[in-house]
Amino acid sequence: MVPVLSAFYFGSVEHYRLLAECPKAIIDIGEHYERQSYRTRTSIVGPNGKQDLVVQIARRSGEKMPMRSVGLSYIETWPQQHVHAIRSAYGNTPWFIHYIDAIEDVVLKKYDRLVDLDLATMRLGLKWLGLRTEVAVSEEYLEAAIPPGSDLPLAAEHLPLELQDLRTTLHPKRPLPQEITKVRPFPQVFADRHGFVQRMSVIDLVMNTGPEARRSLLA
Repeated sequence: MVPVLSAFYFGSVEHYRLLAECPKAIIDIGEHYERQSYRTRTSIVGPNGKQDLVVQIARRSGEKMPMRSVGLSYIETWPQQHVHAIRSAYGNTPWFIHYIDAIEDVVLKKYDRLVDLDLATMRLGLKWLGLRTEVAVSEEYLEAAIPPGSDLPLAAEHLPLELQDLRTTLHPKRPLPQEITKVRPFPQVFADRHGFVQRMSVIDLVMNTGPEARRSLLA
């Protein structure tokens, strides 16, 4: 099966567990934007517990837009706020200096579109974990079931048609889909205060486990 995913901002550890288990995946940027989803948020664990880092978009309230058309808003200083929150949460971890420069480079760069930011953070996560998953980006909305013989609007046209649609079910406010294996607990810097906090960002994984991140992901 080839998972079909929404674009995501950095992504949760479960995103990368799934990508590690699949040789190929599709990111659908033709689907409609959905608020309060992984498309615009990632979660870290700071001194006060879970903290959502939310990207600000340029969109009129109630307007339906395909993800490929959603722009970013820089009226508020959310990139600087995200970097500050990450520094505050992980500045004392031994692996902080190995990742913070790349995070700042991606987050503080200005992008016209949300999907360009999302894909840049996803590529960073794949690089950190050494994953070689082939990721195709579909500019057009993919139907859940594609009839045999239909042309896929993908760069990688050889992808098989057995698609696993996780665009709606893999969502921060919904239970983890049964198709996705939960990541087992790994060390977290504030575990003495909050215990292990599940479904956090890939940032949390690499900052806490460094070169052991991939092993912790697949344990």
